[in-house]
Amino acid sequence: MNIQVVKWTVNVLMGITFLTSFITGILKFSLLMRLFGLTDVILPLARISDIHDWFGLALGIMVGIHLFLNRKWIVVMTKKIVTSPNDRP
Repeated sequence: MNIQVVKWTVNVLMGITFLTSFITGILKFSLLMRLFGLTDVILPLARISDIHDWFGLALGIMVGIHLFLNRKWIVVMTKKIVTSPNDRP
């Protein structure tokens, strides 16, 4: 399988899990809901909390996979930044 396709797929899944975690986090945040004037909205908070927790766990796994797939670039950039501070503009 093409590594670029794998990286793209992981990045898309990471974006989806982030957005889901972010949206469910906003829905769980009662002060923010009050600021938006959504005090009369009844939400299934237990289900939203479960979704938030599972997608947060999935996001953590996706970040780990993302870092693993990009480890060579991370090492090269870290070496460049740490070893040659005089060569930077």
